[in-house]
Amino acid sequence: MKNIRNFCIIAHIDHGKSTLADRLLQVTGTVDDRKLVAQTLDDMDLEREKGITIKAHAIQMDYTYKGQKYVLNLIDTPGHVDFSYEVSRSIAACEGALLIVDSTQGIQAQTISNLYLALEHDLEIIPVLNKLDLPNAEPEVVKDQIVELIGCERDSILSASGKTGLGVDSILEAIVERIPAPSGDVDAPLQAMIFDSMFNSFRGIIAYYRILNGTLRKGDKVKFMSTDRTYEADEVGVLGLDLKPKPFVAAGDVGYIISGIKTATEVKVGDTITTVANPCTVAVKGFEDVKPMVFAGLYPVDTDEYEELRASMEKLQLNDASLVFEPESSAALGFGFRCGFLGMLHMEIIQERLEREFDMTVITTVPNVSYFAYTTKGETLEIHNPSELPPPDKLEYVEEPYIKAQVITKSEYVGSVMTLCIEKRGILTNQLYLTSDRVELSFEMPLAEIVFDFYDRLKTISKGYASFDYFPAGYKQSDLVKMDILLNGDQVDALSALIHRDHAFDLGKKICLKLKELIPRQQFEIALQAAIGAKIIARETIKALRKDVTAKCYGGDISRKRKLLEKQKEGKKRMRQVGSVEVPQAAFLAVLKLNS
Repeated sequence: MKNIRNFCIIAHIDHGKSTLADRLLQVTGTVDDRKLVAQTLDDMDLEREKGITIKAHAIQMDYTYKGQKYVLNLIDTPGHVDFSYEVSRSIAACEGALLIVDSTQGIQAQTISNLYLALEHDLEIIPVLNKLDLPNAEPEVVKDQIVELIGCERDSILSASGKTGLGVDSILEAIVERIPAPSGDVDAPLQAMIFDSMFNSFRGIIAYYRILNGTLRKGDKVKFMSTDRTYEADEVGVLGLDLKPKPFVAAGDVGYIISGIKTATEVKVGDTITTVANPCTVAVKGFEDVKPMVFAGLYPVDTDEYEELRASMEKLQLNDASLVFEPESSAALGFGFRCGFLGMLHMEIIQERLEREFDMTVITTVPNVSYFAYTTKGETLEIHNPSELPPPDKLEYVEEPYIKAQVITKSEYVGSVMTLCIEKRGILTNQLYLTSDRVELSFEMPLAEIVFDFYDRLKTISKGYASFDYFPAGYKQSDLVKMDILLNGDQVDALSALIHRDHAFDLGKKICLKLKELIPRQQFEIALQAAIGAKIIARETIKALRKDVTAKCYGGDISRKRKLLEKQKEGKKRMRQVGSVEVPQAAFLAVLKLNS
């Protein structure tokens, strides 16, 4: 066990983690050059297309140092703030971390938050300065930032380039020398923590774990502690580029188990595996529970596909434990699911994966966050959907979630970043100059305001230089109102939104104008209204398609024409009472994009 090293790679998005991981695999000979592609560990098409890591990937490497053979278990992690849950799971399975910093961009928001995660778990941090081959690299400036952030020795910062392979040998040596070997007892009762799982349509569910104590052998009867179910370990082994079966996996190592589990709900990430013959008494304290930040409804386009969508989402949840969902129904869209996501990018990725991996096309409702509503009777209700809000006469007040946001940007963009945050109801709490031209701005703002287009607009006004990170800061009372959209007096529940009173008028007007463009004209007039309670705040009218009933009257008495027009008017009135308006799917989707 003294020759095992478990480590992960953490960094801000686009600082070169995956490329550096490729070089480590190449130098240790884990992957031969024929199979090596750019971002070898990012095996999803989506990851390669977008150039981001979505899943944390584990792989085992063999490395010989000073005549001794070492086993290095590497877990490559995502860098985007929406996938920080993947990072927290990887960190829980390791003893050390490579902290990669781009020498052209310096320390950014996600670098800091991932570093704090690693320090909470007492990981040994190895700082690495990447992309030194680029002409605009500023190694000395960035080294100063790292020393200031971690308080490490300047000489302990390694220099590297993922593209050219510079410094990869010194990184491998540092992993062996600086990261402690895992502690644990091979002969103790088995105690293994599941940190990931995936669904294989031929073999069932494959669970990935890190063994803290004991040994897991092929054929053992094992028990999953949180579900209290027992299985037989049909196959155990370690993780290469493919699965490598072994007769046993011992304490300190990272491996996989296949036990013919077919039901997605039976495997929980963070669960403890032990043996039936010699069980451990306490479960491993895993990582924290996932806290969804953005809620939206996912509905199948065809209502018959509801059960199929449920099965697809359960399989996807195995691969992405941060997805949370529960059934709900809507008058306009039928049966679907209320889903919790970690952010807007996470929501987009889930939609894409459902479409690509499971051929499921879904409609998404307006994303929102969860609120607390306090009624006049003294009850507290958690509101995930605007339709759950009590009527105004029974409502005392509403609290919405606030976040502490950190924006790191160049000093020339400070003014425009502040303007954006204040427009989004943010309050500036701190301004700190990290270097002469890099500023860290701290804000307190409502989570609902960053759900839609905040991140995109921040990137635009800062020409891509601003980095953004946030964490929850509790709930605060706000002047929130429920805005309903009415079609001929009938409420369309899928278009209701909970928004701040100051923004309601503008958004109501925008939605009515957009719907006027998209809803086809009918034989009768349609009134589109945005309302807060009984008060109408915006209105548009879709004119009726009108047949010219007087066309056949050549000349003659005016009363003849008037009679025909009166008859038509009666017909339209009757039609309006019985006619219903279908809202096309394109209109739902367009209203969602209004805010983004």
